Amino acid sequence: MNLSQVRGMMLFTAEQMVESEPTLTALDQIVGDGDHGIGMKRGFAAIITLLQDPKFQPTDIGDLFSQIGTKLMTSMGGASGAIFGTLFRAGGKSVAGETELNTAILSTLLNEGWQAVYQRGKAKPGDKTMVDALAAAAITASELTTSTLKSALPQIAQSAMQGAEKTKQMVAVFGRAKNLGERTIGHMDPGSVSMAYILKYMNQYIQMQ
Repeated sequence: MNLSQVRGMMLFTAEQMVESEPTLTALDQIVGDGDHGIGMKRGFAAIITLLQDPKFQPTDIGDLFSQIGTKLMTSMGGASGAIFGTLFRAGGKSVAGETELNTAILSTLLNEGWQAVYQRGKAKPGDKTMVDALAAAAITASELTTSTLKSALPQIAQSAMQGAEKTKQMVAVFGRAKNLGERTIGHMDPGSVSMAYILKYMNQYIQMQ
């Protein structure tokens, strides 16, 4: 995908994330502060404004994702803004200069983003956070780097959703959910669902092309 196509994909993804606010809010009302969906909606609404602005002219794919990360970080606030902002900013910087998005580039973005998120918050797989979906997606992407993006992204998105589903079995060790202890078992982590949704919507867009 060229830069223009990636921009279209992220605009579609942002629109779908805004529409997902009720689902994400409902999840967070069970295990968190109840504001995760609102924060994600605010962040991705800001991305829609950014991507629809004709004055916004990213130089390459890395720049596009980096600026999306900055927008999330400055508009969402809270822990989610910092974490998702870090993912896109660090991931974008790792693919700076690239003008075509393929599976290998997406793999680099996800894996470098994962490492940056870990450095920031120290969350690892099994801690019932967005990392459970991100790590699963990054590992699958690493295994599919020679596949086309259109054939690999369904599996990458599926891995992310499976990672989010597995958080049902986990006890939260971060954030307000940590205070609920074993009562978080049986409920998905809202951040992991957001991570899975981002890849799900990216995949939906690619399959429509």
